[in-house]
Amino acid sequence: MAISATDVKELREKTGAGMMDCKKALTECDGDMEKAIDHLRKKGLAAAAKKADRIASEGMVGSYIHAGGKIGVLLEVNCETDFVAKTDEFQELVKDICMHIAAASPLCVRREEVPADLLEREKEIYKDQARQSGKPEAILEKIIEGKVEKYFGDVCLLDQVFVKDPEGKKKIKDLITEKVAKIGENISIRRFARYQLGEGLEKKSCDLAAEVAAQLEASK
Repeated sequence: MAISATDVKELREKTGAGMMDCKKALTECDGDMEKAIDHLRKKGLAAAAKKADRIASEGMVGSYIHAGGKIGVLLEVNCETDFVAKTDEFQELVKDICMHIAAASPLCVRREEVPADLLEREKEIYKDQARQSGKPEAILEKIIEGKVEKYFGDVCLLDQVFVKDPEGKKKIKDLITEKVAKIGENISIRRFARYQLGEGLEKKSCDLAAEVAAQLEASK
């Protein structure tokens, strides 16, 4: 079928892929825009996976201070070249992740960094909850696995849902993968530090995080 230049342009704006790739995707998907987007994302994921082993030693340390100085974030994100580190696209990514950390308050970057004793304690709680639910023994492990996955989604930055995603589906690791495919370099979140005024004292800390989340929602 004939693919219009308007459709190609629209797909390019939605995905950031090249014009020829967009035209090919639309042709292979019979002009279906959503299928073409999925097609390009799959290709992008494959391309990003190939770049994942490349050394990323450049980048930047970004920061974000919430209005009033109540929450502060320092974040190191790495890429392969200083050229990419200075682009608006990369710097915007770092800024977005800093604001996400302020709002979502992750414990660590990736699930491998969750302290073993903390994870075991969570698992024990889930086991007790599962047994008390009266569910058959055969499905208890599946229930526990599901709760552990949800726990990772709550505390691990890469597994958290990006607070600025309007559909509430895109995780931080998906955001990184999309940028890798678009920029053409490996990108890695190395570390972060999140500071909250009066942290550890008796304060309404959850209200501060909610305030940041509301600000991000308004900026979408």
